[in-house]
Amino acid sequence: MLRLSRKTLFAIEAVLDIAYHSSTDPVQSREITRRQGIPRRYLEQALQTLVRHGVLVGVRGPKGGYRLARERRRITVGEVVRVVRNVETSEDPLDDACGSPLGQKVVRPLWGELQNDVMVRLDAVTIDDLCTRANRVGIASEGRTHLDFSI
Repeated sequence: MLRLSRKTLFAIEAVLDIAYHSSTDPVQSREITRRQGIPRRYLEQALQTLVRHGVLVGVRGPKGGYRLARERRRITVGEVVRVVRNVETSEDPLDDACGSPLGQKVVRPLWGELQNDVMVRLDAVTIDDLCTRANRVGIASEGRTHLDFSI
């Protein structure tokens, strides 16, 4: 269904936060919660789902947290949306066999086309694109302030 659920929004924000604020250490979920205000119970569920589907990598230990599984230019918003959508249990009204002929043959196909158009657009937007937008609007990256380039 063409709608933005809280879980989907939280997942996109979490992946973007990890990409934008990462440094040499993994990003801890408590830092994401602090920066984004995502409730911890939702965040942990979203992060574990993204790990299981290969978008993120979980790092164990006292300095553990999360990293991107691939370069941020290789992860699209569409991929994150699909991962969350596949785990959500709500039924899609487009799959319902009931309805009028107008609904079945005109309205639902239109809605399906719109969903496909949106997903094509989301597949064209990478996490790197969102990081560029965040930088452009002046959001400071905490990860960059912690980088040490000395040898």
